[in-house]
Amino acid sequence: MPKVTVDGEQIEVPDGATVLQACELAGKEIPRFCYHERLSIAGNCRMCLVEVKPGPPKPQASCALPATEGQEIRTDSEMVKLAREGVMEFLLINHPLDCPICDQGGECDLQDQSVAYGRGASRYDENKRAVTEKYMGPLIKTVMTRCIHCTRCVRFSEEIAGVDEIGALYRGEQMQITTYLEEACKHELSANVIDLCPVGALTSRPYAFEARPWELKKTLSIDVSDAVGANIRLDSRGREVMRALPRNNDDVNEEWLSDKGRYMVDGLTRRRLDKVWIRSKGKLQAASWDEAFKAIAKAKPGASIAAIAGDLVDCETMFAAKRLVNALGSTLLEGRQTGMSYPTGNLAAVNFNSTFAGIETADAILIVGSMVRWEAPLVNVRLRKAAKRGAKVFVVGPRWDTTYPAEFLGDDAALLHDLPGHVTEALAKAERPAVIVGGAGLAKGALDAALALPVQRDGWNGFNVLHMAASRMGGLMLGYAQKGGIADIAKAAPKVVLALGADEVDWSAFADSLKVYIGHHGDKGAHAADIILPAAAYSEKDGTYVNTEGRVQFAEKAVFAPGDAREDWTILRALADALGVTVGFDSFAELQAAMITEVPALGVEGLADYGALPKAGKGKASGAIAYPIKDFYLTNPIARASVVMQECSAELLHGDDVREAAE
Repeated sequence: MPKVTVDGEQIEVPDGATVLQACELAGKEIPRFCYHERLSIAGNCRMCLVEVKPGPPKPQASCALPATEGQEIRTDSEMVKLAREGVMEFLLINHPLDCPICDQGGECDLQDQSVAYGRGASRYDENKRAVTEKYMGPLIKTVMTRCIHCTRCVRFSEEIAGVDEIGALYRGEQMQITTYLEEACKHELSANVIDLCPVGALTSRPYAFEARPWELKKTLSIDVSDAVGANIRLDSRGREVMRALPRNNDDVNEEWLSDKGRYMVDGLTRRRLDKVWIRSKGKLQAASWDEAFKAIAKAKPGASIAAIAGDLVDCETMFAAKRLVNALGSTLLEGRQTGMSYPTGNLAAVNFNSTFAGIETADAILIVGSMVRWEAPLVNVRLRKAAKRGAKVFVVGPRWDTTYPAEFLGDDAALLHDLPGHVTEALAKAERPAVIVGGAGLAKGALDAALALPVQRDGWNGFNVLHMAASRMGGLMLGYAQKGGIADIAKAAPKVVLALGADEVDWSAFADSLKVYIGHHGDKGAHAADIILPAAAYSEKDGTYVNTEGRVQFAEKAVFAPGDAREDWTILRALADALGVTVGFDSFAELQAAMITEVPALGVEGLADYGALPKAGKGKASGAIAYPIKDFYLTNPIARASVVMQECSAELLHGDDVREAAE
């Protein structure tokens, strides 16, 4: 490890580190626009200039200069100060005076660095350059006259997303950043370029002119749009969530967020359930809480009661419902709404064991029944990294547009019992082989066949199941699984079914049951319900979530629920009184404590330990695989209520169909 001196302080830096990284290790702030830790080095903004000896007697770009033994680096010399002022002056030559009307104002890198490192005056008298606006779709607003050509957006699209949709035209002062033929960006991570843009050239179209950053309350939360559990920050004003932004977590989402997780938040204020409803003579009519509880008690469910958990609910809600159902003498709990019935006796067999960070290091990967780009875009980013490092990727399932080289083996799940020789050989010879079983694979009985594959080594467990629901692993930890799945509950014909935000269930199987929907949106579950009890969305309550890799995470309450809506656990607690049973908690703290006592792993943030993998059973995988997600942007009730997600679906997924119909 080379030793360098930074402003008189000697430090040791890792092999391969750049001078900029060495300066940061020494605690020095180096301004930059084009450099980004997760992107390739461009070296084209020149803002990170430092003085290095031995070397040429001029400032050098620290982002592109390797740190070597014996270097003396100055970050605060007069030469460096003048050089940075000169670079900033050039950057501002063509930059418009848009700060008062720019959405980046208050959180703009150019604004901040011009204050810290700029001259304070300009000597430029010529006309400023102007650039026509580019269309990048319904999510990204462009004001390209502000662009400083850092190329972060270009490098993100090519290197991280793996979709070559953004590039540069022309040269020098005529250079322009644009999309191919000025079409919309059509991948699932497109809006991350907004966070990457250091100026106001790329901003959020739905959020344009909505709020300033200093007006917003910031709350740490978890994305519930898929099972990745991306760490997010909810920015709210009053009782409305204005936007969702990703937080850094190298183990989960790095610093990226899917477009759905980012933009479905406008659905939190639309199609909301904010009062109690009771169905009378086939029509829903507004009612009071007391009337609803009396109607449920009148059904006298006794032990004939069941709870079905939806895809977005937190562990506390599921535990409260479990306590209520158990207190009445029932054990009918299920969270797999669409009817899957894989064994859940050992949770290691339904977990993403290699972890997201670990899958990057795999060198042979078999994907079974998962369209990863839509089911977990941030996992697809990890798979792309593995492929770039040389991993061979094989897919069992219908073709989809991967962002890395992959070989599709066929649609039949039975292929798992008779894989081609080169695939078997690749898994056997790999140092870190992996298999990823998606929801479509689980539906075709692929679990046992995948467990039989040789994907374990010393210190490496390459067996992974990729769930699609934010509530799935938490629900399985709490026992929300019948041996035969939801069919067992339908067969039991319970008098009362509690639907905890369950919107994907085929409710025709429960025609004779009193269906009580406890949820936040007027979606499919509410349409089928006999009684609707308005509840809180994920942004309106504290809650614990467990992602598909068994990582326990906690989300905080950002805003209050609208109207008469209440937090789910309070509804279930009041319902227990109406039904004359005791559930053992009167506050959220007591509820959490009881939950952690029953499932201690839910009280420790981080990866839960599910133990060793079980041996493969004798189940046979068979049947043509069909991916369950038909529309990436409309997979849950919040997204379906979102105007932005509806626009994305119409334009980015079905735009060609609409144009053809119009023609």
